[in-house]
Amino acid sequence: MTSDLDHRVEPHRFPAGCSFIAALLMSILVIATAALAAAPSASAADNGVALSNEVTITRWASAWKRAPIRAEPVSTSRKIGKLRYSTTDGEPEVYLVQRRYSTSRATWLKIRVPDPPNETTGWVREGDLEELTTVRTQLVIDKSSLRATLYRKGRRVFSAPVGIGAEATPTPEGKFWIREGLRIPSGGGAYGVYAFGTSAFSSIDDWPGAGPPTVGIHGTNEPGLIPGRPSHGCIRMRNGDISRLRRLMPVGTPLWIKS
Repeated sequence: MTSDLDHRVEPHRFPAGCSFIAALLMSILVIATAALAAAPSASAADNGVALSNEVTITRWASAWKRAPIRAEPVSTSRKIGKLRYSTTDGEPEVYLVQRRYSTSRATWLKIRVPDPPNETTGWVREGDLEELTTVRTQLVIDKSSLRATLYRKGRRVFSAPVGIGAEATPTPEGKFWIREGLRIPSGGGAYGVYAFGTSAFSSIDDWPGAGPPTVGIHGTNEPGLIPGRPSHGCIRMRNGDISRLRRLMPVGTPLWIKS
């Protein structure tokens, strides 16, 4: 006669492959947890050191290497682009630098990215950019008054009428910057004597270079259309005004286009 105590319960035995799967799942969990711990929150990154206010002080730099641009300041973050050395016109590319954020592993810089869509930002390692350059100017384009105003350290130093995009091809609004300055060899064509390339992009390409449709600030051979709305999105100035602005406004100057 047997008692209930004689019916011993055998320990549960997993198939041989299950122990391997369990170990693999545990490794994945550990890696994922470590990655989440390393990734800073958006608020933590934005609490880094501000380098530019884009009004009275702005810092910019060109690329030191063709490194990836990340969505967040961590090496495993999604890649949203890649640094480049030159614009489509062959001038050094300019990246506006907004913030610096340091972790135990690296120091990151938050930059404005001169690629569509407008006002894209991303993060690169500090060593991926050249030494920072500081500017104290800001250019404001007021679409309602059809006027451009340049400020230096918050004080107005230049003002002139402009031509902007027509209703069907409007000049985009937002926060941008001056990427390059180009002397026009002919000096008497549709782009006048000088042109600035900006980080703004429009729906129709009115810029002679390759790449996305860039919004330029340039002279004109039709000064009678200024002030007005004659363009495909670019900003036109009379040749005398663009020549004066050329002497006052450095590359890297932030640009605010408002209505």
